Amino acid sequence: MSFHDIQQKLATFTSLEEVFDYFEVDFERRFVEEYRLPLLKRFNGYLLLAKPDDWFAARRVLRNAYCKIQRGRLDPATRSACRGCTSCLRR
Repeated sequence: MSFHDIQQKLATFTSLEEVFDYFEVDFERRFVEEYRLPLLKRFNGYLLLAKPDDWFAARRVLRNAYCKIQRGRLDPATRSACRGCTSCLRR
């Protein structure tokens, strides 16, 4: 699967939830509804930078975007580690 194939597959989805389901990434529905636009922007930006060439790399891009937005919500003075999800790749 090439980067072009991944882009074509993503273009067929009509919602961000479909992207999460395709990449088998657990998510909080309320969080996605509230932060939909920042998530889309960060995910698309990471896609352009990383140019993933397989499903796993594209999945990692989505998880990194989700984690980044979640970490941004935490209080910077008290956060010492990512507490956004239990399957974070940063741990």
